[in-house]
Amino acid sequence: MKILVVEDEAALAEALSEILKRNKYLVDAVYNGEDGLSYALTDLYDCILLDIMLPKMNGLDVLRALRKQHISTPVLLLTAKSDIEDKITGLDSGADDFLTKPFATGELLARVRALTRRKGEVITDEFTYGDIALNKSTFSLSCEGEFVKLSLKEYQIMEILISNPRQLISKERFIEKIWGYESDIEYNNIEVYISFLRKKLSVIGSHVTIRTARGVGYFLESGV
Repeated sequence: MKILVVEDEAALAEALSEILKRNKYLVDAVYNGEDGLSYALTDLYDCILLDIMLPKMNGLDVLRALRKQHISTPVLLLTAKSDIEDKITGLDSGADDFLTKPFATGELLARVRALTRRKGEVITDEFTYGDIALNKSTFSLSCEGEFVKLSLKEYQIMEILISNPRQLISKERFIEKIWGYESDIEYNNIEVYISFLRKKLSVIGSHVTIRTARGVGYFLESGV
């Protein structure tokens, strides 16, 4: 999952990013409201951590602009203020939750998990499709007792594929979700990782295949 941190205190933004990365989230961090809005409007993120007091454009205005553009990404507002009126204003502006600084790391992570949890979703460390299982904790791909370890990028690509079964995922989407929409990475990097994943699917004897839509992208197909 990918998180956007919008926080003008660089040290705090860096600390939040490090905490989230250690817990296997992908993270982009920006330091003012205008950049926060620009990044958030790409609709690439699963959750946004948004400070209220920001330069150039305050967090509430960013939030209102997002909701006006029908961006429904869950937003966790961060603020040093604890006044009830600030909480009411934030929630009325479209925030999904509210966290007052300073806060404990455990509480932050719990709130992020709650916001990124799909309605009715059972919390699990595994994603499954066909005869394969992708384990979030061990970065392993398994099939009927056989398993292989995946690199970080292999895992991230497979997570996107397995979370969107039978859906065509463009090369641009992989790059935006994994490397960031400003990345200059080339398409052949994606092709290399797809090749690695195909070999690993073969090694574990899976009937799942990664199909290519030539010139466009990839999708998973189950042979069982």
